[in-house]
Amino acid sequence: MTIVMGMDQHRAQISAEWIDTITGEISRARIAPADRAGVRRFLAQFKNADLEVALEATTGWRFVVEELDRIGADAHLAEPAETSGLKGKKQRAKTDWADARHLRELLLIGRLPESWIAPAHLLDLRARVRCRHTLVEQRTEWQRRMHSVLYHHGCPQTRKLLTLAKRDWIAGLTLPAAAHEQLTIALEMIDAIEIQLGPFDLALREYARKQPGCRTLIEELYGIGELTSVTILAELGDTRRFQNSREAVRYSGLDITVHQSDARSSPGHLSRQGPPALRWALYEAAQAARRPSSPDRAYYLKTAERIGGNRACIAIARKLLKRSYHILRGLGDQALEPVTS
Repeated sequence: MTIVMGMDQHRAQISAEWIDTITGEISRARIAPADRAGVRRFLAQFKNADLEVALEATTGWRFVVEELDRIGADAHLAEPAETSGLKGKKQRAKTDWADARHLRELLLIGRLPESWIAPAHLLDLRARVRCRHTLVEQRTEWQRRMHSVLYHHGCPQTRKLLTLAKRDWIAGLTLPAAAHEQLTIALEMIDAIEIQLGPFDLALREYARKQPGCRTLIEELYGIGELTSVTILAELGDTRRFQNSREAVRYSGLDITVHQSDARSSPGHLSRQGPPALRWALYEAAQAARRPSSPDRAYYLKTAERIGGNRACIAIARKLLKRSYHILRGLGDQALEPVTS
């Protein structure tokens, strides 16, 4: 490496600090506006240089990495939490220049905790499954609001509020005008989300039927379907970047936190430090373990008797994640092949 650079990225501006490893000269610059055109103008001076750049894996990194690839530079994504932790506990001034310098120094000495840079087609797929997950979460949230309004006014507890029969039942309730207004708005929002989800789900299902990694997951793992397989593939990506299946579990946020001091050790809760869409897909697939035909049925029943049904499903979800890890790893490059139209 000839030039090593650290970039601290913000929406308004990007602070860059770099060192020429041959001359030892250190330089700084601010890129404003911090858009694609501004970054392209700044990087033009490094087009024929041997450049390596470190930037944090926060919102907005993608277009910067694409511009770095455009001039042949090597981009390194820093994991934000671990990178910040390497600053130590001592209180220091927090400035953009200090952050850029910190990234540059970690890259220079080979201690930068890196995040994986997925190929463009997988980034697009990940964006789609996360958008779908957001829509599903919003639909669920509106249903919860409806249940809350009904309970607040003393209505009988009921389920499946979106059926035609239940909609007629809601319309016939004697409630204040404000309550009816809330319920009407909630139903209209849910219907609007359903309109978006319909074609979205069809496209993702079609993708899963054509993509080699998704097809293999569906064929080999009981409980994994088209929507869950495409979510697992998008969020896990290249499983070869994990040293073992336990690392994949930690990445997903399905690992159990532990607080230990001397001889005392107490397990905590799920860390939930990974992609929510991945945890959703694994838990949905794990629900199938309740079925009599499931190969994990005996394990589920034994575990559910000891710790409860929901926690037993989480245990099955971990097993499914580990199996998915080994399947995708065994497929190699084929696991991530893009689907051509």
